Amino acid sequence: MKVRKYLLPLFATAILTAPSVMAEKLVILHTNDTHSMIDPDESDNLGGVLRRKVVIDSVRNAEKNVLLVDAGDFVQGTLYFNLYRGKVEQMLMNELGYDIRILGNHEFDNGIEEMADILADSEAEMIATNYDLSESALARKFRPFTIKEFGDKQVGFIAINLNPEGMISEGNYNGVKYLDAIKAANAAAWWLKHIDKVDAVVAVTHIGYDPTMPPGDKLLAGMSEDIDMIIGGHSHDLIKPDAPEGARLQPMVRNAAGKMIPVGQLGKSGKYIGKMVIDLDDLSTDYEVIPIDSRLDARVDKKLDAKIEPYRHGVDSLMNVVIGRSAVDMPKESMELLNFGADFILERGRKLADDVDLAIINKGGLRRGLPKGNITEGMIITLMPFYNYVNVIDIKGSDLLEAFNVMAADGGNGVSGNVAITYDRDKGLCDQVLINGKPLDSERTYRLATIDYLANGGDYMSSLKRGAVVAKGKRVLYDDLIDEFRNGAFKGKTINPSGKLRMTPVK
Repeated sequence: MKVRKYLLPLFATAILTAPSVMAEKLVILHTNDTHSMIDPDESDNLGGVLRRKVVIDSVRNAEKNVLLVDAGDFVQGTLYFNLYRGKVEQMLMNELGYDIRILGNHEFDNGIEEMADILADSEAEMIATNYDLSESALARKFRPFTIKEFGDKQVGFIAINLNPEGMISEGNYNGVKYLDAIKAANAAAWWLKHIDKVDAVVAVTHIGYDPTMPPGDKLLAGMSEDIDMIIGGHSHDLIKPDAPEGARLQPMVRNAAGKMIPVGQLGKSGKYIGKMVIDLDDLSTDYEVIPIDSRLDARVDKKLDAKIEPYRHGVDSLMNVVIGRSAVDMPKESMELLNFGADFILERGRKLADDVDLAIINKGGLRRGLPKGNITEGMIITLMPFYNYVNVIDIKGSDLLEAFNVMAADGGNGVSGNVAITYDRDKGLCDQVLINGKPLDSERTYRLATIDYLANGGDYMSSLKRGAVVAKGKRVLYDDLIDEFRNGAFKGKTINPSGKLRMTPVK
């Protein structure tokens, strides 16, 4: 991969006039959104903790100053998390020797108290700049920033997180006070630069590159003068150092002072590791994105593999239990998968309450694809891994339209087969909504089946909170779906979901 050299702004005059000394170089290795992907992804054979360790160890053996940094969401996405609730992932973060870590939103999936118990074992420095955690279970574990010294140079690190309201389930982030991301980042970076006199400031973030709901790394960079580099996460964007001009994902973003600063993010599932090399004399940088692939297999740590093996056995036991079949391949981003999920919610809702009109599901609630052929119990759990329940709510048409507009701004989500929507994504507005062939009536009350996360305003669908709950499922969603294969409508059948686009962009 082509490596570019970027020049960061020069800051303290003292750096320019100091006596000549041997240049200090800092190598920052970074990851984000690894999502419990301990073994390589079966879909493309990329990723895997053992392979990642090969790269980390190799760089540490070759370089004097190395930091290993993670930008959050180290859990949720495979059976390792469902079965062992973060214990395995935390053990492996220590084994790999992470130096600095921040929170993602999925760290809160089992509640803040359980997360605090898991992170109590973390050997990395945990930082959170725009979360006030002083009244939470995490109070003693986190600092607002950290400063690292390399020879006569200092580098400050801050952590910027998303607003938990509308993204993290209510009750799972008790005691967390959100501080405005831009204001907190600029205040902390200014302090580090002008009071603590650090030579560079690195923002480690979990806000996304350019998300539907601001701020995002692109905006953060554009509104800051004192941040010199951003290492991001959350939006699962793979930002390549050699991206052409005009590409949506740019590795260099102009800041408020007119300087270009590097922004890195590595997709998801630990399939890549970033390597940012900073010359601490002139603050120039080299950036490389390293694939975590099979070329590393001959050098994996056998002792670490042996530590993982007992947990892997539990995962494999569920992944081998066949419960159904599919006539078509359903990749994660496919319409077949999204339609399958929404139609299943509709049918489950109709078992809970009479006269259910429609169903919706968020695409973020579906975490893996399903193959053509055999479907296993483990696949279903990792498809819908969250502790969500089917809810049925009565909601006014105007409030339902507001939720559809949020879905439109996000590029569409899952709706049941009796719904057809056209929308303008740029405006975040629906042009037309048809339910059972009839235009949505803003004054009518509709009966909607969805998951409790959305019914409680998740994924920024706050208007759904105005609905009145009619019925609630008693089992988590994946147990409902497993039951449908074993005892319900899917028993003994080969499913064949529609691939028809139900939310259609007109621009």
